[in-house]
Order: sequence, then C-alpha cells, then structure tokens
Amino acid sequence: MKQRKIGNTGITVSALGLGCNNFGLRIDTEASRAVIHKALDLGITFWDTADVYGKRGGSETCLGQFLGPRRKDIFLASKFGAPMDDAGTLGGCSRKYIMTAVEASLKRLKTDWLDLYQMHRFDQATPLEETMRALDDLVKQGKVRYLGFSTLVGWPFVDMQWTARQLGTTPLTFCESEYSLLKRDDEQDLIPAMLKHGAHLLPYYPLAGGFLSGKYKRNAPLPEGARITKGARYQGMWINDENWDILEKLEAFAAARGRSMIELAFAWLLAQPVLASVIAGATKPGQLEANVRAVDWELTPAEVAEVNEISNKYVPL
Repeated sequence: MKQRKIGNTGITVSALGLGCNNFGLRIDTEASRAVIHKALDLGITFWDTADVYGKRGGSETCLGQFLGPRRKDIFLASKFGAPMDDAGTLGGCSRKYIMTAVEASLKRLKTDWLDLYQMHRFDQATPLEETMRALDDLVKQGKVRYLGFSTLVGWPFVDMQWTARQLGTTPLTFCESEYSLLKRDDEQDLIPAMLKHGAHLLPYYPLAGGFLSGKYKRNAPLPEGARITKGARYQGMWINDENWDILEKLEAFAAARGRSMIELAFAWLLAQPVLASVIAGATKPGQLEANVRAVDWELTPAEVAEVNEISNKYVPL
C-alpha cells in the first residue's frame, strides 16, 4: 500500500483510507470483523469513523472490538457534533458536549487517543471561540492529535483558521468533504482556502456513491444491492444525462490505457495537491483488495488536464 506524507505535519498515511460508516449499519458484526482485519493486513493506515456511524455508536464499537493491539498501527479519525439521540439533546459543538462526546468515543473505540477529531457539522448556537478552545484543550491533554472539520465550505474554514490564530489555539489540519470527478464544487472556494492555509482534504464518495465504479451502464438495469440502486436520494444525486455522458468519456479514457474506472477515479484524486488520503468504504474484503490495486496509477500532468476537460465540472483554482 502506498503511503503519503502529509505536508510538514510528520504524518504518513496510506493513499487509500477506509471509510467505516458501513460497520454496524450496512454489514453485521462478523462481516465488519472480516473487513477490518483485511484492511489491517493490506496496510491501510488511515481509518475514518464517527460517533454517529452505525446507528449511533455501532461503527466505533466494532472498531474497538476488533482492532485490539493493532490500534497503534493506524491513524484513527472520528467525529462529533451530529445528533446522537432523537431528542436532539446530544450533539453540537459546545464545550460541555465535546468533553462528553470524546470520552464516549474513546470508550467505544477502546483507545486513549484519537489521531484526528473532526466537527461533523457547523453549530450556529455555540460561539466558535468556545469550540476552538475546547478542542485545543483535548490536544493539550493528549486525547486528540489533530483537528478537522467535515462538510465545510470556504468562508467558515477561513474563519476557524483565523479564530485559532487569534486565540493561539490548534488550527484545522484536515477537512473532509465530498469530492470526485462528478462533484467538484469545493474547487471554487474551499480547496483554494485549504491550499493557502496548509490544510489537507479527505474526500468521501470518491466514486460518487459507486457511479464511477464501472458497474453502471446507461439504459441497463442498476446493479442489484448497490447503494444507488437501493436509494432514490442517491439516484437523484448522480444519475442524469450529463453524468452519463461524462462517465462514458471517462471510461473510454481509462480503457485506452488499459485501466478501470476505479483506477481513474482514485488516480485523479491522488493527483490533487491538497489531497491527504482517499476515503473508500467496503462491505467485503474483496472490495478492499480491488481498491488497493486501484491506487497504483499515477497520472501525468497532461492526463490530469485531459480528465479535467472531460469531467466538464472544472473550476479554475
């Protein structure tokens, strides 16, 4: 597995990361164990979970159960802030909740520290200074190494970095956001801001929910059991004539070079200067093996430019 150095942080993580939202949700405990152990054996060292994943706590619990002494071999990221109860009383980014949430995550994960702790969503009800000071305290206590945010846009990211600078607290090192050949909105403001402030992108849905996996064909039945097939919301997100046109051109580009669509989708992401690790989930060990093979292709600058033109969603940085 290729490893990537993350800027001047001293962090080294695998080019392919493991998205852990399937554990305790789409697959049961035994299937989760098989995926977790295979990911460890393949050398995947970046692991992304959240307290809310797996029906609120299920993903972290699975990881805590099966990582064992190999916890020290990975860079483990979790998140807080999304509602952890139906009443809406457990959530947000207040100091009181952050201190409670991190202890609950550490207990479920059976670990003493998180390598990355990310705010899952912006909390308009809590002063940003309160949130940043609380997170800085976690870093100073050794419970968290680095800070990040999930699903953020450009101006709040800059505001958070400026606030950290003014307070003298720990800034954000990572931002997790949806980014793929079919979803490039972040090139307008978030990615330029991250390049300016030295943060690193963790893209989720790198295959556009599977649409870029090579399994989907125009005017053909949708693959049985796939994410897009099972969810009308996902079909609305990705299945349209424009995306079919782009997909078919990308497939031709990959086929001309003896490569698959998964290889192209991952290679294009890994060619982006802001990228840290590509987050991809899996429900079976075999999917992990295919994903690991897919990160070996390094696109030339000319190929990146050609793919940018094909995707028809390019916004100049």
